[in-house]
Amino acid sequence: MSSYPPIRSYVLRQGHFSSAQRHAYETLLPRYGILFAENLIDLNQIFGRTSPKILEIGSGMGETTAEIAGQHPEKDFIAIEVHAPGVGSLLDRIEKRGLTNLRIIPHDAKQVLQHMLARESLDGIHIFFPDPWPKARHHKRRLVQPDLVSLLCDRLKPGGYLHVATDWEDYAIHILQVLSSEKQLVNTAADYTVRPAYRPLTKFEQRGIKLGHTIRDIIFTKIA
Repeated sequence: MSSYPPIRSYVLRQGHFSSAQRHAYETLLPRYGILFAENLIDLNQIFGRTSPKILEIGSGMGETTAEIAGQHPEKDFIAIEVHAPGVGSLLDRIEKRGLTNLRIIPHDAKQVLQHMLARESLDGIHIFFPDPWPKARHHKRRLVQPDLVSLLCDRLKPGGYLHVATDWEDYAIHILQVLSSEKQLVNTAADYTVRPAYRPLTKFEQRGIKLGHTIRDIIFTKIA
């Protein structure tokens, strides 16, 4: 067995807690958070209903996550984020918007997928603007890799979708290649697709567009 630690797609930074983020993290996590544990969770039981379940990996500060959940009350959303200020920010948004269809798991995504989410329990998975790790020597840290995609497919229901968005061209090419190589998935477009209506245009994205960045949405579905 290797003694090397697993390669992670993120670096844990202290970050700066605003007073609102800290207060939300300390007071709202018991209400809207799901703590990591090495046992499967029943998503229908957690949300108190049977409905489509959408996972977001890397919710950041939660702006997009909360907006999508607010626009789609008929679906339930599970966000995964490791950075505490981002967790606090999303918890604050959940409380202020009164969202009953959104929960957050503050833990490593791969471990959550391996231990907490059952096979074919998800109707969709969102990965919006993952860290591109632009330097070639860091490409192994990129989140979208064949082993993760295989795990995501196992957790997706037949007909479920995987939606990745990025503003880095070489990462988009890599993502397209990795997803196209997964036999359980089929592309919904010839290569990239137009941004679907459910994904809002974020401030980050607007800044990128002004700088001349091209945003690429990639959506594959699991073969039914």
